[in-house]
Amino acid sequence: MRKAALEKVYELAKENDKIFFIGSDLGFGVLDKFKQEMPNRFFMEGIAEANIIGIAAGLALEGKIVYVNTISTFLTRRCFEQLVLDLCLHKVNVRLIGSGGGVVYAPLGPTHLAFDDIALLRAIPNMTIVAPADAEEMKRLIPQTVDYPGPIYIRLAKGNDPVITTDNILFQIGKAIPVKEGKDALIITTGITLKIALDAANKLTEEGINVSILHAHTIKPLDEEAIQKFALPVPIIVTIEEHSKIGGLGSAVAEFIVENRFLNSKRFKRISLPDVFPDGYGSQAEMLEKYSITTENLIKVIKDLREEINH
Repeated sequence: MRKAALEKVYELAKENDKIFFIGSDLGFGVLDKFKQEMPNRFFMEGIAEANIIGIAAGLALEGKIVYVNTISTFLTRRCFEQLVLDLCLHKVNVRLIGSGGGVVYAPLGPTHLAFDDIALLRAIPNMTIVAPADAEEMKRLIPQTVDYPGPIYIRLAKGNDPVITTDNILFQIGKAIPVKEGKDALIITTGITLKIALDAANKLTEEGINVSILHAHTIKPLDEEAIQKFALPVPIIVTIEEHSKIGGLGSAVAEFIVENRFLNSKRFKRISLPDVFPDGYGSQAEMLEKYSITTENLIKVIKDLREEINH
């Protein structure tokens, strides 16, 4: 996914001399062609992310379109004040490409796990947050970021994730994609959890339970119109995400459905990381299993909620 994003940035930069790239101590070989062909618009800075955000904001205030890439935790926690005051306050066109959203960097431990990035950035006015499901969806996203107004945070997954999206439905920032329709429950996903939802839906169908899936690749602004449309006909709504239960997709959906009084006749559940520092070392898959962000748990939650309604 990261490769797809950066290659697309390079292609767009060849066509648009307003596009700049800034990296933070990234490995050798990252965007080599960009560096060689457009050296005046390529900057590889040291481990000084807060300063990089200031540079990016300055360029954007001069009319440039700036793409910044580094590890998600460094972009969000380390640079929070600069994101608020330099980018969002001025609504400048800087695109933050955050590597390792969620628990991708499980081998490096809790310091590198971006379990809170969506929550941090959702709180900032003028920030747009997008989490594509796979590399092909990323390729559809990046061209739209060139002219999109204001700062954008793009949450990258691990890479080499299975391609599960199609271009049958137009990709548009801020518009959730209906992936499947069913009458028994609604699953709302973002990022790589779309794959988990699809696998769960297929298994549930075999048991006669038909669910809808809404892929909310854009967490902010949330597509409330689509959520209302797909939530109204079903008795159960479940969100699933690779993020803390506090402040992420589940929180955004919960706020919307409560304010619209959906819960009088419905059951709602969030599947997410608990309110802890995810601990231990291992792989992303092992971390997701540890915290039950899995196909099996999603199936269980939907069945349990159906049982609760029936009794």
